[in-house]
Amino acid sequence: MSNIIDVKKTVVKFLKENISCYDITVIKIEKVKETWGAVAEVYEDDSFLKSMNLPPKQVRLFYSIKMDDNLEITSFERLNSFEGIDFTSE
Repeated sequence: MSNIIDVKKTVVKFLKENISCYDITVIKIEKVKETWGAVAEVYEDDSFLKSMNLPPKQVRLFYSIKMDDNLEITSFERLNSFEGIDFTSE
């Protein structure tokens, strides 16, 4: 059985290893039945500016991560915005 602190650490570790970002803040963690859901706010370099060889500018993005009770990642996606995402309705 996992606890909320372990979930947060797993989310941060996963994002650091899989995306190029500077700052990660877990802003939501929720458990529904046997599935954990988390939303993280991250800052990354703007990929458009980077592709144009312009000076980098950091943009704020949100990621949704789902994992099972053993903390194995089962789903990961970048969100268009954070509008109080509800894991119970998915």
